[in-house]
Amino acid sequence: MSRTRKTLIALAVIATPILAGGFVIQERATRDGVRLFEQVMSVVGDRFVDSVSASVLYEKAARGLLRELKDPYTELYTPKQLEAFNTTTGGFYGGVGMLIEEQEGSIIISKVYPHTPAEEAGILAGDRIIQVDTANTRGWKIDQVSSRLKGEPGTKVTAKFARPGWSEPISATFTRRIIRIPAVPFALMLDGKVGYIPVQNFNETVSSELAQQLIRLQNEGAKGIVLDLRGNPGGFLDQALEMSNLFLERGREILSVRDRQGVAELHKAERDPIAPKIPLVILTDNFTASASEIVAGALQDHDRALIVGTTSFGKGLVQSVYRLDGGYAIKLTTGKWYTPSGRSIQKERKLLDDGQFVEVHPDSLESDSARKARPQYKSDGGRVVYGGGAITPDLIVRPDTLTSAEQKLARTLGAKGQQVYLTLYEFAAEQKGKVAPNFVVTKAMTDEVYDRLQKKGVTVERKDWDAAPDYVKRLVDVRISLQAFGDSTAKRREMVEDNQLLKALDLLRKGQSQRDLFAMASALPQTPANKR
Repeated sequence: MSRTRKTLIALAVIATPILAGGFVIQERATRDGVRLFEQVMSVVGDRFVDSVSASVLYEKAARGLLRELKDPYTELYTPKQLEAFNTTTGGFYGGVGMLIEEQEGSIIISKVYPHTPAEEAGILAGDRIIQVDTANTRGWKIDQVSSRLKGEPGTKVTAKFARPGWSEPISATFTRRIIRIPAVPFALMLDGKVGYIPVQNFNETVSSELAQQLIRLQNEGAKGIVLDLRGNPGGFLDQALEMSNLFLERGREILSVRDRQGVAELHKAERDPIAPKIPLVILTDNFTASASEIVAGALQDHDRALIVGTTSFGKGLVQSVYRLDGGYAIKLTTGKWYTPSGRSIQKERKLLDDGQFVEVHPDSLESDSARKARPQYKSDGGRVVYGGGAITPDLIVRPDTLTSAEQKLARTLGAKGQQVYLTLYEFAAEQKGKVAPNFVVTKAMTDEVYDRLQKKGVTVERKDWDAAPDYVKRLVDVRISLQAFGDSTAKRREMVEDNQLLKALDLLRKGQSQRDLFAMASALPQTPANKR
């Protein structure tokens, strides 16, 4: 719905109380409230014992107003926060192409994006930023370093890096360029001609990125597709519509949005799809949210995808961003969305006084008793789909859980997370160029990591380390794979441990059509979590 249309609707609603005689009271209350606030500000500004900034007080008052809405999704953005929001959702910015993280008071490169100034300069994941231009970055936070590295495309910035195993720092001068952060980092053709496509977020380019990969995989003979929406927090509504349209026939409903007056706006597929028939499985988990749930819900209702995994997050609200004077903006909840079958997937949550955001009914929606108590809807083909909060998979497959020994070691390492992270980074960086993509994590490698952890003050009992060998190997394997070969190789290596993906692949290799997938899934038991 356009902003103009929203304004017209609001005016129409306000006009009704005027005739009923109620508007005068509302207007007087508003006027009195404004006057009260102005008087308080005047007295504080003139009489308070200490000097105070009026602009700071106004901003805090605005934030207090929004807090009273008790809506965890409504936010006031400062100019810097708005810039960060636009970078995250827009998918591009002016910079050098590095993802950075803070570890032990240092800023570490966690990823170098391909075809960027950083990659061209030879910067590697694991390098530590020690200087930007002439400023030493010791003690700096991520936002400080990030803001210095970003800038107008075409301008230059110089940085120095410390690299594990190198005695001298590395200096590089970058010419900033428009950096596009991919929503689809890679796509793989797996055994059995099954395509695998992970989608990380819903930025402004996600639907076009997905379309390119779908076309490529289909041209290469893909017989089925796994669309991985696990961990995807969502993003732009229009991109959820575009993505759904890649699979749904023109004219099919994708969702409806209802505002507080109950006025509904219907959204339908507007173009012919590029993948209307290929068998499709969507993976979801508890972090699949918002725009991701729109896609999963629409394709589930229209029997276009089999949903596999665990229950999604349950965010069925729509936010709109309104720009304000001075570079500020409000992100405000303006509606609720419903799937084509009429389901609202919004989980009931509340914001506590201490700022915690909790579910009112935290019990699992996947239990038999919980499902029976929830409202039931029907897909186009008559399959039962569930309302009452979140997207419930057609086939529940829970991820493997850690053994008791692995849990104990994970708790020990988690208490020293930064030191562990940095140790693994340094070790993995040294393996680049030494190992092949099919490398094997040896006991010598895990022993070396153990010794390095001890030297960094991470106290781990040797018996606890030795009691969880598979867990230790996975830690080392993932970090080396990412550092040495990137996301796609890391995913190929780790999928043998991903039972949700393995189940999706098994179904797609056996089934010839979407109908086959539904039939096979309905005959399977809901899969409990397994100990590794």
